[in-house]
Amino acid sequence: MNFTVSSSELLRALSSGLKVITKTTSPILENFLFNLKDNRLEITASDSETILKTTIDIENVGEEGAVAVPAKILTDLLKEFPDVPLEFTTLEDGTTIELKWANGVQSIPFFDPEYYPADPKMGQEFSTAEITSEDLLNGIGYTLYATADEVLRPVMNGILFDLAPEGTSLVASDSHKLVCYTHSGINAKEKSSFILPKKPASILKGLLSRSDEPVNISFDGKNAHFSFQNIILIGRLVEGTYPAYRSVIPKNNPNKLILHRQDLLNAAKRVSICSNPATSSLKFSISYNELNISAQDLNSSISANENVPCQYDGDPLEIGFKSPFLIDILTNLPYDDICFELANNALAALIVNAAPSPDDKEDICTLLMPVRITY
Repeated sequence: MNFTVSSSELLRALSSGLKVITKTTSPILENFLFNLKDNRLEITASDSETILKTTIDIENVGEEGAVAVPAKILTDLLKEFPDVPLEFTTLEDGTTIELKWANGVQSIPFFDPEYYPADPKMGQEFSTAEITSEDLLNGIGYTLYATADEVLRPVMNGILFDLAPEGTSLVASDSHKLVCYTHSGINAKEKSSFILPKKPASILKGLLSRSDEPVNISFDGKNAHFSFQNIILIGRLVEGTYPAYRSVIPKNNPNKLILHRQDLLNAAKRVSICSNPATSSLKFSISYNELNISAQDLNSSISANENVPCQYDGDPLEIGFKSPFLIDILTNLPYDDICFELANNALAALIVNAAPSPDDKEDICTLLMPVRITY
């Protein structure tokens, strides 16, 4: 193999791949697979469950071929270069690849590509969909933070893609909070679903932020393929059935608390400093057009409360929420004004856009479970 490539272009292609191979169980997967053919260099990174393929065009090719190159050594070297041409050449000993630049040379080992695992094949029965990169980025961005880390219920450790002809929903939940992002403009030919694990979803989110091309998705019962621009991401899916999320979203909570999201977020951050570290609870005391947020830690003899401007015309109510979950939700919602739809202090609160437009194709609803307040 012999080719010349821009160091900065190669580093950009490798950077996302390095996130794939952070934890591997096989020594060969600590390498990038380089496959040079028809003036295109395909770079593969894999941890056996998530696979990322990035292709870059190579103008100066001396000899085609394939090698497995140590990922960390190569990326560490590339980080130290400005944008310069680098020449890659495999030596006749069959184990060494030489990198040359204007003022130097480095030799690193390479490994037989035959030992690199093959890509999983798509089954005979699979489904497809096409989503704009912006919509997919929004869907993942608004839900990823709500995924769980559960050993006993792995289906909660990913994002549910629930596709249907009338629209598509992306859902994530850790049992304390649930986020459902729905886009009426993303229409599948038939109803289907899959659960994408947190790791490939996070990598995909980073890749989509640099793309404006549509994303083609194909998936069977085991893997999902996301293809766009010069990238293919393959993620092994979580097996199992996602809980019936629509059945837990309340439809008729009578008490509606409307307020500015940023005002509530700022107040929650201030007051939560005085909450009990064991419970991290905040108390909402709600009455006609009044909201008081309070917290206290009797062990440290500290407390705080703050009034937040709001609109409320429901029954007087006291309800508690765990502050980290509340702050997570308020940080990730895009709306200026939000509405808490409440029933009582034992049932979940539904948080939605306070001023939805009939023309909106996107909708985000969030469910937050209350906690018991003892003060």
